[in-house]
Amino acid sequence: MKYVLVTGGVVSGLGKGVTASSIGVLLKACGLRLTAIKIDPYLNTDAGTMSPFEHGEVFVLDDGGEVDFVLGNYERFLDVKLTCDNSITTGKIYQFVIDKERRGDYLGKTVQVMPHMTDAIQEWIERAAMIPVDGEEGPPDVCIIELGGTIGTTIFSRHNDSGILDAGDIESMPFIEALGQFSYRVGPDNFCVVHVSLVPVLNEVGEQKTKPTQHSVWGLRGLGLAPDILACQSTKALDENIKEKLSRFCHVPVADIITLNDVTNIWHIPLLLGEQKAHETIIKLLNLQGIAKELALEEWTSRARIYDTLHDPVRIVMVGKYTGQSDSYLSVLEALLHASIACYKKLVVDWVRSSDLEDSAAIETPDLFRGAWKRLKGADGILVPGGFGDRGVEGKILAAKYARENNVPFLGICLGMQVAVIEFARSILNLHDANSTEFDPDTTNPCIVFMPEGSKTHKGATMHLGSRRTFFEVTDCISAKLYGNVSFIDERHRHRYEVNPEMVAELEKAGLSFVGKDETKRRMEIVEFHAHPYFIGVQFHPEFKSRPGKPSALFLGLIGAACGQLDTLLQNPSHCSNPTKRHIFSNSFSPVKSNRNMNLKKPVKSLPDRNLYSNGNGVHVELTMVSDE
Repeated sequence: MKYVLVTGGVVSGLGKGVTASSIGVLLKACGLRLTAIKIDPYLNTDAGTMSPFEHGEVFVLDDGGEVDFVLGNYERFLDVKLTCDNSITTGKIYQFVIDKERRGDYLGKTVQVMPHMTDAIQEWIERAAMIPVDGEEGPPDVCIIELGGTIGTTIFSRHNDSGILDAGDIESMPFIEALGQFSYRVGPDNFCVVHVSLVPVLNEVGEQKTKPTQHSVWGLRGLGLAPDILACQSTKALDENIKEKLSRFCHVPVADIITLNDVTNIWHIPLLLGEQKAHETIIKLLNLQGIAKELALEEWTSRARIYDTLHDPVRIVMVGKYTGQSDSYLSVLEALLHASIACYKKLVVDWVRSSDLEDSAAIETPDLFRGAWKRLKGADGILVPGGFGDRGVEGKILAAKYARENNVPFLGICLGMQVAVIEFARSILNLHDANSTEFDPDTTNPCIVFMPEGSKTHKGATMHLGSRRTFFEVTDCISAKLYGNVSFIDERHRHRYEVNPEMVAELEKAGLSFVGKDETKRRMEIVEFHAHPYFIGVQFHPEFKSRPGKPSALFLGLIGAACGQLDTLLQNPSHCSNPTKRHIFSNSFSPVKSNRNMNLKKPVKSLPDRNLYSNGNGVHVELTMVSDE
């Protein structure tokens, strides 16, 4: 087994995850089989109980693992299905060690961080690296390991000679020690270190500064790891004299110093690394010349360049709770992007904080209220993603109501489906107190109820999690056609509440159709409102399985409906994302061509003159949420 370790220095947020994923793209394009491991030094067992405000999106794996959103990048870039063992946290390691101690596996020894915790880390890495994640048998060729946190410099006290690591990353120390031991044990031909660092440019003089990277590398070397490749984040390509200076002080050949300069979209990062021959260096260092093939990135290159040429916009309004933190909805944004490129449209996401749509906001924050409704009414499509808690729920219900009454394409995910059901019960069935027991435990019309197998006392890993099967009850429906007319699908779940099965008959009689259910037929998975051009809610999270070139069927349907291409998609099922047949980009990059005259309820809007910025993932979002008025 070969290992590529990706570390980061100077500051957080430099893109270690994207760099690691991009390295994987290159190696996979050379014919190698890949897997990936993310190490997070926090004490949480997993990311499941962490706030999206603080940590971003919780990504869910097929096996139900709740992990850091970076593993979503790995899955999307490498087109693999990872397991919960591909995510390592301090909490998991401590639990693993303590369980062994309780069983008596250490034979009475005093259990310590070293060697017991460091040995456990190495054991975990070796075990997880052998798990095939690409659908083929046998272990992968290369395992990419990303070490979370930041490598700082060593600070020495005037009162003693003991050194401590700066940047608050003391919790990373056992992992760094373990990886240092591991690299020595497996040997230099099997271990390569890529260090991602910052080379800032001072605006006053326009000069690239190397000192932060020098200090970061010194700190890394002092901890027992020496970089084989430097990947330097900078606003522009590194000057040759800067590379020579870094080479001299960091002991890395000039040819192995890579620039990660600003690019127009995230898919250019593998191309940028490829142009600088990063894959050739890694293949040579790991002695893989015998099995590696010539780099083949034609499809990836086409996708990156075609995205840059798109100008005809499709405007999707995202109505959510965490709109101030785009990483909270990263997989949703990526799924929208995959679908918009398939429809040859430039994605523009308008953020609407759901609480700003509520009547109370009209009094308390009238400017935000007017701005939110202006954005909602300017939407080509509306998406309400998943979430927890009652804040802003009434605003999400109002968004679903607006979409339903005005024939605006709508996709509700998890809680988004639930609020659509609540709104329908209130508006069509006149059940004015209809609600979820999550928000109103005393409601007399509980449309959404707590799942019987759930826990109300423990939060971690107690939800309905992971890949579950949904069977289509109705074949002549939009969602079944988008999935390629299959009889069932497997999608990932993360929820505690579900549609009340006792109210399904009444809701269906009034016009809602629960077209997808689980094997018991008591758990509602997909709902459609057939009197609407595109109004779909799903209890699962289709965004987690969307891939570049293989867009999620339901996201493709939303974008298609929003820009007038839905009829084309439905008439040509082979153009739709289908997990059991071929995908829209299965063999070549061939997006669905735009047909503006089909299925348009209103003209597609052109981009207004607003301040837009890229969030680093190729998605253009509004810079501000305040009213334009």
